[in-house]
Amino acid sequence: MYHAAVLTVSDRSFRGERPDGGGPLVAEILKNAGYDVGITAIVPDEQSQIEEKLRQIADSGEVQLLVTTGGTGFAPRDVTPEATLAVCERMTPGIPEAMRYASMQVTNRAMLSRAQAGIRKGTLIINLPGSPKAARENLEAVLPALSHGLEMLSGRPADCAKITD
Repeated sequence: MYHAAVLTVSDRSFRGERPDGGGPLVAEILKNAGYDVGITAIVPDEQSQIEEKLRQIADSGEVQLLVTTGGTGFAPRDVTPEATLAVCERMTPGIPEAMRYASMQVTNRAMLSRAQAGIRKGTLIINLPGSPKAARENLEAVLPALSHGLEMLSGRPADCAKITD
């Protein structure tokens, strides 16, 4: 079982002006997929605070997967991708490519996503949109492959020849 964390990036949810719809949904999807979601948090759309929380969670060594929701669009305060780029040691471009491809089957607006994914120490960090509907679509597009990636990241032997859907 892998340990996961969910970080919601939203000014309004952080201030308590709007319920967090994306974070709890992402946590539920991960739990249903067999992940232990032990950490959930909300931060405002402030790059320094996002970076600090990403570092804190990833550097704890407690989670193998850290999923963010929110802050991936074109709005001036959407800085989650920049924060992710700043803290990751290695990028994993195939994950956001796959998410955008899957979302393009639903809406052409998917091409506007600036989501990133990368690795910091032993933690895979993935950005999802803030919309619960889009967060679900994006996460479900990549979820089947994540356990293999996490297995490789752990350093344990992983069967790279096994083909999955």
